[in-house]
Amino acid sequence: MLTRRGRATAVLVAGALALGMSACGSGGDDGDAEVTDDQRVGAMDDFAVGDQFTATEPIELSMLYRDHPDYPYQEDWLLVTELAERTNVTLDMTFAPLDGFEQRRSLLISGGDAPDIMPVAYGGQETPFVASGALLPVSDYFDLMPNFSAKVAEYGLEEWLDTQRQEDGKIYLLPGLMEFVRPDYTVALRTDILDELGLEMPTSWDELRDVLAAMKAAYPAVTPMTDRFEGKLLLNNTAAATFGFPGAPSGYSGNAATWDEEAGEYVYTAARPEFKEMLEYFHGLVADGLLDPETFTQDDDQAVNKFVSGQAFAITGNSQFMTQYRTSMDETLGAGTYSIAKMPIPTGPAGDVMGGRPIESGMMLSADAADNDTFVAMMQFIDWLYYSDEGLEFTTWGVEGTTFEKDADGVRSFTEDVDFLSLNPGASTNLRTDYGFFNGVFMLTQGTTEDLMNSMLPDDERAWREQMVQTKEVLPPPPPAPMNELDLEQVALWQSALGDYADQNTLQFILGTRDLAEFDDFVAELDGKGMTQYIDKVNEAQRAFAESS
Repeated sequence: MLTRRGRATAVLVAGALALGMSACGSGGDDGDAEVTDDQRVGAMDDFAVGDQFTATEPIELSMLYRDHPDYPYQEDWLLVTELAERTNVTLDMTFAPLDGFEQRRSLLISGGDAPDIMPVAYGGQETPFVASGALLPVSDYFDLMPNFSAKVAEYGLEEWLDTQRQEDGKIYLLPGLMEFVRPDYTVALRTDILDELGLEMPTSWDELRDVLAAMKAAYPAVTPMTDRFEGKLLLNNTAAATFGFPGAPSGYSGNAATWDEEAGEYVYTAARPEFKEMLEYFHGLVADGLLDPETFTQDDDQAVNKFVSGQAFAITGNSQFMTQYRTSMDETLGAGTYSIAKMPIPTGPAGDVMGGRPIESGMMLSADAADNDTFVAMMQFIDWLYYSDEGLEFTTWGVEGTTFEKDADGVRSFTEDVDFLSLNPGASTNLRTDYGFFNGVFMLTQGTTEDLMNSMLPDDERAWREQMVQTKEVLPPPPPAPMNELDLEQVALWQSALGDYADQNTLQFILGTRDLAEFDDFVAELDGKGMTQYIDKVNEAQRAFAESS
């Protein structure tokens, strides 16, 4: 039996208190930079929440555009023309293809040629450019962004915002904000097989093991569960938080350093007893023939094909994957002959918890932007487009009366000839490819408000998400531990050596090619590769930041 619920609750409560104390005062200097009349060309006087931003005279702003091959930029998109009409702003685009986008952006920043606005940036990507002064410390100008500031306060995101701070206490990446953590990943199951065998939908890892065992007994030739992305989604996005530590979207050992609330310090993730417990669980599934060992070596298409063809009955799923699975299974198994659904995020040793962050991808701004006479207008434009309710609805759904309608209850639906995400199948145009909306360059977190984040979900997915938000506790943010450039370079070397070795042994433990009885030896081997030095450096940075806050 996997259980540690009482301890997990205490950890979460203690974590919230400790983080609240450590965050106090850390943002005290936010919004204290002075701006002059020379920076206010086109800016609105008294711009506030609820105001439509419209520059007082035509202005041009420069932007780095990530050009996606599935929806290449078009100058006549409705998004482009309507945005210019509403805001009196035209955008001078520098284009960078999706393939190689980050490299292109780095070259532009390093060469001093970066556009003023650089969307589609993820936490940590700003760090290499902070010391050179190439990026704007956006936290100095939060007072120019009433919508952003209001949402941070309304959603209670101050502690999460602190995780974005650099060693100097400032924030250089303007993040997307969400009203709540958006749960998505879990295990998808063939519910028609559950019904056939008289089984209930599992709600925990223990119950999932029992369900898989029952499927195996009824279908001996089938390995009931397989997975995609070499098992990384299963371990990091689905399992890690429920075993007591946050995961990461790369590697098998997740975040290299995770906060241990009881110890009051960072520890190396792959050396934690909770990590060993996760390895024991998944090794047991493989050893009992319940989890496909090829999960960790097969390519994505092979994994999906096993599930949609009936060779497996369980696989990691999110809202988009579920649509893809159903489309394929209608062809392979026949519409109406099967049913699938996402199980609740499994309850694990840490209790009814889930990982995730209410801040997501955001944007960097060039430091040179502050020298422009349109600087204040630029900040107001960004605030309206990316953080106001009106701007968010515009970039998500488009133009009311043209791409969508809204009924008396505020429920949106596409107009007759517009489709997206198969919500209006048979329509002749697509919201993204034909009009430019729902485009990651212009929307940082696909909605921000609960209303918008749920507005394009099928009924079953909306119900699942609401259930998770109501029943699962979100793991609190870890305390910030920012470092300077030299320390980051040293840490990166340790992380690389440790991460490669941890990932290699993670697979060996799960697949049984290394005995879990040797886990303590594995931890000692990690120490020989610099684990203690690495963790000491992280904790040193955490303490220094806490003392300076």
